[in-house]
Amino acid sequence: MYVHVLKPNMMRKFLLSTLVLSSCTLVCFNSYAQRKCATYEHNQALLQADPKFAQKQQEIEKFTNDFIKHGGSNSLTNLANEGTPLYTIPVVVHVIWNKAVQNISDAQIKSQITVLNQDYQMKNSDTGLVPAVFKSRRGDFKIKFCLATIDPNGNSTTGIVRKQTSKRSFSSNDYVKFSSKGGDNAWPADKYLNIWVCNLGNGLLGYAQFPGGNASTDGVVILYSAFGNTGVVSSPYNKGRTATHEIGHWLNLRHIWGDDNGACSGSDLVGDTPNQSNYNFGCPSFPHISCSNGPNGDMFMNYMDYTDDACMYMFTIGQRDRSYATLQQGGARYSVTQSGKCGGALSQTSQYALSAQVVNNVIKIYPQPANTYANVEFKSNWKGIITITVLNEMGAVVNVKQTNADSKVYRLDVNALKSGVYYIRLNNNNETVTQKIVIQH
Repeated sequence: MYVHVLKPNMMRKFLLSTLVLSSCTLVCFNSYAQRKCATYEHNQALLQADPKFAQKQQEIEKFTNDFIKHGGSNSLTNLANEGTPLYTIPVVVHVIWNKAVQNISDAQIKSQITVLNQDYQMKNSDTGLVPAVFKSRRGDFKIKFCLATIDPNGNSTTGIVRKQTSKRSFSSNDYVKFSSKGGDNAWPADKYLNIWVCNLGNGLLGYAQFPGGNASTDGVVILYSAFGNTGVVSSPYNKGRTATHEIGHWLNLRHIWGDDNGACSGSDLVGDTPNQSNYNFGCPSFPHISCSNGPNGDMFMNYMDYTDDACMYMFTIGQRDRSYATLQQGGARYSVTQSGKCGGALSQTSQYALSAQVVNNVIKIYPQPANTYANVEFKSNWKGIITITVLNEMGAVVNVKQTNADSKVYRLDVNALKSGVYYIRLNNNNETVTQKIVIQH
């Protein structure tokens, strides 16, 4: 869990860097309209406390790289359908308050959900402010956030938990996430995105936990006056972008400048974000050049920089791909999208476009689920050579066979494939059909 801190009105404090980013919580400070991070001490403590954390982060990174290598978001079904979210993420908001002003209204909470849906679906009204040279890189995450309607016990809920505390303020030590320490326990992190809204001391704006950390502390924490865009929000963090930024970390996005303290050698592990020397504060003028990245300069309007809320208004396609890896089957956030805690249909996760038409009842594959073999029955009018391609759930080819259509049925050995969902694509004389197969050993 990598800690990342936003802190306004502080002297420049050096940031740490790449390996640690793999497992931290992000804590951000706010004062005099500046965001700033101080993560080194937090990250070191977490790594020392949990030796397996770094290993888990490496596994997540490998899964991410494999997903991107095999096509990333280009292999997802319905991605081209505008306005159709592929992923639904149930949210529970824990409002932890000491003074009445901190007990923010339902309207303020709902305004934050609206902002998240606009920002993550590229429906934000300020997306048109993105400089022309960056417009083609804008990424629509197609994520729908919703307040949970079903609690962990199966009962109806508003998705909002309110709890008065004797604590005047909290810090980045995660006390707000435990009832025994004046906060509120997390709902199951494999089914909900937990957001704690509270008073944060020392100018803290918020922090988030990267994928792979302890479930009891998984989620994000936001200052009550920087949550949403109405109610008691305070400028320049009054447009809900603190939560957009922090949830980006929850989805495994790093800071756009790579947390290298201005060395121009760090990386956010995203290919379509320019290299930049450090974070940007306020509202820079375009172009803002650093690390010899002219003529276009820094992408300071990216949600993963530190500019004011009013001056950040885009994610990139590369950032979307990186986050999407966490949402696929086997990914660190997959179970959240499948929990159904908002009611209605589950997300369309893991339904991959295979560049071929999926046709039911034209070919037959049995038994389902398959164990050691599967019978693939062809269309009766096919003739000549049939190419049989097996693809995994990411759309990557894992096996290719050929047979003659005269056989009518091909016995496909699946013993070497891991349990999971696959697709079998059959091609005969330029006609292609695809059918799903479940393998269970």
